[in-house]
Amino acid sequence: MDLRQLNYFVAVYENGSISAAARACHVAQPSLSAALQQLEDELGTALFVRQSRGVTPTEDGERLYGHAGRLLSQMQSLKASFRHSVKRVQFRLGLIRALGVERMSQLLREFSAGVEGLELHLVEPEDDADARIITPKLLKAGEQFLPIWTDHFLIALPAGHPLALKPSLQLEDFDELALIKRTPCDAWSQFYPELIRNGIQPDIRADIHTIEYALGLVSAGVGVALVPDFEVLRERQDVILRPLEGITLQRTIGLAYPRSKAGQPALDWLRILCQQRSQPTTP
Repeated sequence: MDLRQLNYFVAVYENGSISAAARACHVAQPSLSAALQQLEDELGTALFVRQSRGVTPTEDGERLYGHAGRLLSQMQSLKASFRHSVKRVQFRLGLIRALGVERMSQLLREFSAGVEGLELHLVEPEDDADARIITPKLLKAGEQFLPIWTDHFLIALPAGHPLALKPSLQLEDFDELALIKRTPCDAWSQFYPELIRNGIQPDIRADIHTIEYALGLVSAGVGVALVPDFEVLRERQDVILRPLEGITLQRTIGLAYPRSKAGQPALDWLRILCQQRSQPTTP
C-alpha cells in the first residue's frame, strides 16, 4: 500500500465514480482502476460496489476513508514542516451557487498549487473580493468579464417516472406536473415565465436553493427539477435527465475582476486557468 493508491481511493470516494476521479487526479482511468484493484487485493476486501453509473463505498470502504484522510493529512503536515516560510498571499474569491463541485474543485486546486503561499478565502458573490465567478447579470461597473463555461439545462426526473420514457420533454408536459423550484437560478427565470405565458401551471412542491437538495427531492419522487447538464449527474442511477424542447435554457459562467487589479500575479494565474477552460457561447 502506498500514498498514491490512497490518494486515488480518496478521489474515487469523494467523486463517486472512477472516471471522475481519474479526471480529478489527471491520470488515465485504466491506471487508476489498476491501482485501486491492487489496493483492494492487498487489503483482501472490496472497497466499492461498481455500478453502471458510478461506485458506492462498501462498509470497509467507509472505514478506510477515515483512516486514509487522516494519513494523507498527516503526510501533508509533515511536508509542510520542512518547507521554508513564504510570504502569504491573501486572495478573496466570490462564488455563486451551483457551479459544479467537480470542475470547481479542480480549478481551485490548480489555482492554489500555482501560487506559492496562497491563502484563499471563498466568499459570497456580493462580498468584497479580488475576483468573482458569476453570471454576466451580476457584473459590477469597472469589472472585466472572462467567460469560462456555458451550461445547458436539463430536466431531472425520478427513475421510473412515466416521462422518463420520452426522449425529450415539451412545455405542455409540465401542466399540473409536480415541480421543484430552485432559486436563484438563471434558467428558472427563463423557464417559469415561459410556462405561464403558455397557460401552463405546474404543481410547485418545493422551493429550495441548491442542486444537491433538488436532486435529493427528485430521487425521493417529490417532483422533477431543472438542473445544469453536469457530467457527474449523468452517472447517477436514481435520476434520469431529459432535454426540454421549445426553449433554450443556458447560462454563461465567467471570471469577473476589477480592471484595476489586472497584472497582480495571483489574479493573472487565475485568468490563465479560466482561459484554458473557456468555450464559445452557443447562440
